Amino acid sequence: MTDTVAQATPDTKAAPDTMAWDSGLRRLMMIYLPLGCFVLILLFPFYWMAITSFKPNAELMNYKAHNPFWISSPTLAHIKHLLFDTAYPRWLWTTMLVAIGSTTLSLIASTLAAYAIERLRFRGSPYVGLGIYLAYLVPPSILFIPLATVVVQFGLFDSPMALILVYPTFLVPFCTWLLIGYFKSIPYELEECALVDGATRLQILRRITLPLAVPGLISAGIFSFTLSWNEFIYALAFIQSGANKTVPVAILTELVTGDVYQWGALMAGSLLGSLPVAIFYSLFVDYYVSSLTGAVKE
Repeated sequence: MTDTVAQATPDTKAAPDTMAWDSGLRRLMMIYLPLGCFVLILLFPFYWMAITSFKPNAELMNYKAHNPFWISSPTLAHIKHLLFDTAYPRWLWTTMLVAIGSTTLSLIASTLAAYAIERLRFRGSPYVGLGIYLAYLVPPSILFIPLATVVVQFGLFDSPMALILVYPTFLVPFCTWLLIGYFKSIPYELEECALVDGATRLQILRRITLPLAVPGLISAGIFSFTLSWNEFIYALAFIQSGANKTVPVAILTELVTGDVYQWGALMAGSLLGSLPVAIFYSLFVDYYVSSLTGAVKE
């Protein structure tokens, strides 16, 4: 009997080790390996832009003699050329001005529209909300021709103000749809109590709804700012002078002469142009995540 128990003991100890090894291998294959591939695919373009920005032209043009994935002799010549020999600081300032202006207008209009559709509940309000969202699905390649006519008639052609006023045409629909869903998560009983106390709709919106909807507003702001910063078609069609161009258009039209691509300056411009968006995301990422879970926790 003792021998039987002694022989069974090693098998009993080996079972947890086998289960732990299986669990670790499964975790590696199901979690860490896919996550590693995702991070590699996501970050590789930024790595490529970074190393290209600091590579001298000799390394960029001769991959047989130099490793394409590493830098042998780093240089700041491309960044210096971009900042001091081009109008890149002006392009960056124009892009920032357009993104902030269009985002502000879009948030104001979207907040009022979403609150009216969700809380006032007038006849046909669900169909109005659906129609606003369907307007977002219209491609800009169809709208920029009639919008160009309007911009020219108002004397805004080749002006950043044209972009500030045009960008809300595709920002407001999605932001309104996003805020409608967020306002639904705020208990209506809070507003009913305020109405009983004699508060007006604007007072309720300003003192009750908007403070609770801050995460949703920040999510809509991040979405609007990112789309405004990266928009290309309208900026290419409505801006002609080099000084008023935005970064996405300028680095493609001003840094490419004929069939000569200034790859170092192009990658440096793309890398520097992505930093404001990354900083904007990092500052408000907590609010963005909380907006996905609702405004009020019961």
